[in-house]
Amino acid sequence: MSSAKVSASVEAQLRTRAFARVIGPYVATFTLLYAFRLPDQLWLIDALFSEPALVFMLGALMIGGGLVIIGGHRSWRGPLAITISAFGWFVALRGLLLVADPTAVQAAVDATMLSPTATLLARVFFGLLGAAGLLLTYAGWFTKPASTEPAMRPAAA
Repeated sequence: MSSAKVSASVEAQLRTRAFARVIGPYVATFTLLYAFRLPDQLWLIDALFSEPALVFMLGALMIGGGLVIIGGHRSWRGPLAITISAFGWFVALRGLLLVADPTAVQAAVDATMLSPTATLLARVFFGLLGAAGLLLTYAGWFTKPASTEPAMRPAAA
C-alpha cells in the first residue's frame, strides 16, 4: 500500500487557478477598499437597503455567482481549492440570506456600524480578506500546477 499523497488532477488544478485569477483580484480590490473606507460607506449601505428591489437583485446575483463557482469548481484538494470552493458557498449563502431575510442582514450591518469596536473588527476582517484575495491573485496568475505523476528515476545499471 502506497503512502503517496493524493493530489488533484492537473485539469482540476488549472481550473482552480482560473477561478483564483478572477476571484482573487475581485476580493482583494473590494475588501481592501471596504477596510479603508468602511466608515465613509454608510450612505451607500443606507441607499442599498432603502431599495428592496436592489437588495433582492443583489441577493439573486450573489446566489447565481455562488452557484457558478460551486458548479464550475468541484475540487476540495489543497488550500487554494478549498478557499475557492468555500468562497462559492459563502457567496451563494449570503445571497440567499439577502433574498430570504434582508432585514436580518440590515440589522447586522447597522449594529456593526453603530459600534466602534465592531466597525474596527469589520475593517480588520475586510483587510484580512483583502490579503487572502492578494494570495489568490498570486496563486492564480503566478503559480503552476503540481505534477500528479511520480517523478521518474533512472534505472540502475
